[in-house]
Amino acid sequence: MRSSTLIAASTLALLPAAAAVAQPKPALEPGELERLRGVVAQIHSEALTQRQTYGLLRDLCRTAPHRLSGSPGAAAAVEWARQTMVRLGLERVRLEPVVVPHWVRGEVERLELLEPLEAAGRLPILALGSSVATPREGITAEVISVESFEELKERAAAAKGKIVLFDHRFDARLLNTFAGYSKAVRYRYDGASEAARVGALAAIVRSMTPNVDDVPHTGNMGYAEGVPKIPTAAVSTKGAERISRLLKQGKRVRLHLRLDCQTLPDERSFNVVGELRGRELPDEVLVVGGHLDAWDVGQGAHDCGAGCTQSMTALALLKRLKLRPRRTLRCVLFMNEENGLGGGRAYAKDNADELGKHLLALESDRGGFTPRGFTTNANPGARAILDAIVGLLEPSGAGKLISGYGGADIGPMAASGVVQLGYLPDSQRYFDLHHTREDTFDKIHWRELELGTAAMASLLYGVADLKVSLPRNPPAKKKD
Repeated sequence: MRSSTLIAASTLALLPAAAAVAQPKPALEPGELERLRGVVAQIHSEALTQRQTYGLLRDLCRTAPHRLSGSPGAAAAVEWARQTMVRLGLERVRLEPVVVPHWVRGEVERLELLEPLEAAGRLPILALGSSVATPREGITAEVISVESFEELKERAAAAKGKIVLFDHRFDARLLNTFAGYSKAVRYRYDGASEAARVGALAAIVRSMTPNVDDVPHTGNMGYAEGVPKIPTAAVSTKGAERISRLLKQGKRVRLHLRLDCQTLPDERSFNVVGELRGRELPDEVLVVGGHLDAWDVGQGAHDCGAGCTQSMTALALLKRLKLRPRRTLRCVLFMNEENGLGGGRAYAKDNADELGKHLLALESDRGGFTPRGFTTNANPGARAILDAIVGLLEPSGAGKLISGYGGADIGPMAASGVVQLGYLPDSQRYFDLHHTREDTFDKIHWRELELGTAAMASLLYGVADLKVSLPRNPPAKKKD
């Protein structure tokens, strides 16, 4: 009994020491964290006082409102960005070439409901990017409405020789609107090819929005190899419901569609790059950016003028505050995200020799709304550091760090082990405006925009000025 008691007592005596050993080491030392807390406050104060992002975005929307890849507007945006980076005092400002597609919408976009006569009238549409044109006289045919590709296959015989409407609803029940978009967007991208497989003459798709209104949303589509290319457009949600309602009433519905869009030869364009060089480890790089191209309707204010101007201003703000971090911060404004991802792929390819020293890439491409935090694919070691830094942003509402997607343009760097981060603003209003004529500067709230800039600048500085380098993700295994 006495021996057992002694053993038990010895074990109990060892428990506090064992517990202390098991405690994880803090990601950041308390002194380092407190210093960074003061820097974060300074950054936010400067951003909200100067309102620089807001002014730059207004200038971009005035200078190049329609800047789809290959267009004169895109060329104007490239030159605007180059001059603006120089004026902001960014370093090593340069243009990196990108070959991009050149699709033009044309002058005619028309969808008319011909029958039944009592419901006849014009329906709001936008041609989808990369679509072919209709014949000059247009296409007149009956329409069949389906909600899924599975239903289309079941009704393949009925779809032959007709126009197919993909009336797939954006799931408004989902709290994350991007999840709703992800479920619906396949009908926009693949709808024309799936309709062509069953002999349809054209395809129209319900716009990608949870709203029911008469605002059509464009976006890119793609053609499958070996399948006839048929014209395709997005119709407003009210227009889609009008067609489907008539069909459910058992009425014969005939439409007339005319588009004169076309794809021209590829053009030479550019990613626009500028830096804030690191004071101690300049070869270690953190990338931040958005895509400079935007659809040829609206002004591309939220998608993605906000992300571009936030990225530039984040670096300019740090320079103005004399907060030069140990490592280099590189702003990259990517060209051709909307209809090809040429800029993201070109950056990863042309900078392949440097990617081994790229620690992190941060993309802002979800609009300029109120900040909520960031998404990341970071490994556990990097995640712990990022959690500590992002936690300092809680007072402004940007203190959330969740696992997820970084962004389309920075995606090609992921295979090299570059940690991915996506800026995460509130998403509830984004798909009111996304790819529409409504995406204009007047929909921007200056405080929301500047708080996003401050959150991005704070995170970038915190990581770039670490005493130790952020742990990179494991590179992807090369395929045999």
